[in-house]
Amino acid sequence: MPKAFTLRHRPVVAAVALAAIVAFTPVRAQAASKEIIALQTQVQQLLDMVQRMQSTLDQKFGVLQHLVEQTADNANQMTQTVNALQQKLNQQNDALSGKIDTASGQVQSLNDSVDELKTRIAKLDKSVQDLQNQLQNVQSAPAGAQPGTTPVGTTPEGNPATGPAGSAPGTVAPPTASATPAPPLRETFQAALRDYNAAKYPVATGEFQDVIHYYPMDDMAGSSQFYLGEIAYRQQDYAEAIKNYNAVLENFTGNPKAVTAQLHKGFALISSAKKDAGIHELRLLIQRHPQTPEASQAKAKLSALGVHSTASQR
Repeated sequence: MPKAFTLRHRPVVAAVALAAIVAFTPVRAQAASKEIIALQTQVQQLLDMVQRMQSTLDQKFGVLQHLVEQTADNANQMTQTVNALQQKLNQQNDALSGKIDTASGQVQSLNDSVDELKTRIAKLDKSVQDLQNQLQNVQSAPAGAQPGTTPVGTTPEGNPATGPAGSAPGTVAPPTASATPAPPLRETFQAALRDYNAAKYPVATGEFQDVIHYYPMDDMAGSSQFYLGEIAYRQQDYAEAIKNYNAVLENFTGNPKAVTAQLHKGFALISSAKKDAGIHELRLLIQRHPQTPEASQAKAKLSALGVHSTASQR
């Protein structure tokens, strides 16, 4: 060992040695043992406190975690409730929009019906006026000859007319009946239907026209008008078909063929390059008669054309 080291550290070494001697004495050892036991007791107490604190923290953390889970569940339930309310509001808005569209269609249909009624009233007024004029002409006709007619008992040249052989001069033979009697209604209509189904369209056309001419106010006249439209439609004379369908819709609205007439009118308009008018006619049919087979056919036709059954849909 270097000399410098020995001289410098000698007092320290002596102190350490003295401390070691004192430490290893029995009294010092007993005191140290008590201090260690006390220290161990304190350490144990600290460990117990830490464990209790850990347990308390675990409990509080569990409660906090439970609260967090409850909050998350409540938030999810609130989100679902809000989504359900939003969906319900959307459905109610859609339903309200549909009702508004339906009401608009009904108003439009009512306006169309009023227009049709006005047209029919105008036609009835004209018919009544014509009948009144005819009655006035009949009532105002004199018993004698009217101007421009040949006097009774004379020829157009003014000579006395001679009757049949053996009759006195000045008498006139009774006129022969020239009016054709009306054909029986039901038999004529049934014959027209048979000829229509047999594709004898010229014959069927004449028979249907007879029904309309001799029985214009009967329901069979409306059906005959419809079949005239069907004949023209089959022959691709769409203008004539539309004319006959319109006659059914204007003059025979209560006829069983009226709904079919409106359906086929829409088809005829579409086939005659009047697509917009045909679509409008089919939509009117759906609005007025939504539960009929003709309405289903109209919807199928509009779907095939790629358009909706109501104008408000996009």
